Amino acid sequence: QVQLVESGGGLVQAGGSLRLSCAASGSIFSFNGMGWYRQAPGKQRELVATFTNGGSLYYVDSVKGRFTISRDNAKNTVYLQMNSLKPEDTAVYYCNRRLSDGTMVSPWGQGTQVTVSS
Repeated sequence: QVQLVESGGGLVQAGGSLRLSCAASGSIFSFNGMGWYRQAPGKQRELVATFTNGGSLYYVDSVKGRFTISRDNAKNTVYLQMNSLKPEDTAVYYCNRRLSDGTMVSPWGQGTQVTVSS
């Protein structure tokens, strides 16, 4: 089973930046379908950015031009660089990998809290 550990969250002022990290370990790992999700209080978890199974990148409209997903193959780590943060980006951020059958490769972890103050 794949284990995923998120880190890098924190409190930042609007306009600031954070870089989140997701370290993967365990079974043979692929970045296809690997992505970042977030869940704000009272809202459903949403996909923020992902490596698609076709090898391209996807970003939700609200973060396009501000967030960048990247990876380090040697470290089995996925990053989310978040710039020009807005208060509406406040959420718990999670990483996970969606398989071709729609299931997630790992149970959801604790995530990392991102709080953006105005």
